[in-house]
Amino acid sequence: MKLYVTDNPDHFQKSNPVVITDIKEGRATYITNDNITRKYFRLSFNDKYKKDVSSRAVSTEGIQNLRDLGGYQSKNSKTTHWGMVYRSGKLTELSEWDGLRLNSLGIKTIIDLRSEHEAEKFPIQYANANIINIPISTGDISVIFERIREKRLRKGDGIIFMQDLYLQFVKQQSAQFGEALRLLLNEENYPVLFSSSLGKDRSGFLSALLLLALDIPESTVMQDYIASNDFLNLKKFEDMVKGLDTEAQETITLLLTANEMYMDIALNKIKKEYGTYQKFLSKELNLTEKEQAELKEIMLY
Repeated sequence: MKLYVTDNPDHFQKSNPVVITDIKEGRATYITNDNITRKYFRLSFNDKYKKDVSSRAVSTEGIQNLRDLGGYQSKNSKTTHWGMVYRSGKLTELSEWDGLRLNSLGIKTIIDLRSEHEAEKFPIQYANANIINIPISTGDISVIFERIREKRLRKGDGIIFMQDLYLQFVKQQSAQFGEALRLLLNEENYPVLFSSSLGKDRSGFLSALLLLALDIPESTVMQDYIASNDFLNLKKFEDMVKGLDTEAQETITLLLTANEMYMDIALNKIKKEYGTYQKFLSKELNLTEKEQAELKEIMLY
């Protein structure tokens, strides 16, 4: 097995493997002192078979849930390009290192899915990309938390609230998600970053729609959605739950985590009313079959 390393997933130096090892070893180690630039790896087996991989998550100090949508395999055995589309939480508390890491990703376009109020109150602290705000409101979180403290919104209510939110994505806000997806038809916009408050609901649903448009299996789409729970630092919300009883804390946790039942209700709604995801994309998001094919040409290899 030969291991190649690059900062650009479209260009590997085939003449310069950093590791050569017997496949029987089952392990290869690559050490770097560069903790800023994102690395991509090509595994070449007997110079016949190759596999490009990377860490999907991007390590940061002040950005929640920053992940690459590359490396997912479609039903036609094609793969989403690494380093083209990312998803994350809000970009309002960037450290100096975070700015350098975003620079290394080469982000050209940030699609900010937060409401106009959120965007004005907490502006994005990154100036090296074109920021496009496509506002999708999910309600005032401070008001929701206050209702929880006053015991006017309990655990069962929290589940219903989140399910209703995802149904609104389908029934009332499909035009906004369609607008965001059509930005991906312009290759000059790449690399693109989907950004929202925590990067799990609005960014999560937009990411799901993109992957479904690319014929990524539904099970894989759900895995990407649920993975938010591995990359959210809920300790940042500890002050909000201090002094609250167990049920209130559990209710807040429901709102702050990705739950399969939330995405399920949205996807089932789409399948029930439209039959296929492709018909939903075409009819409600105005993403024609031709444009869906163009998206695949851009995003898959």
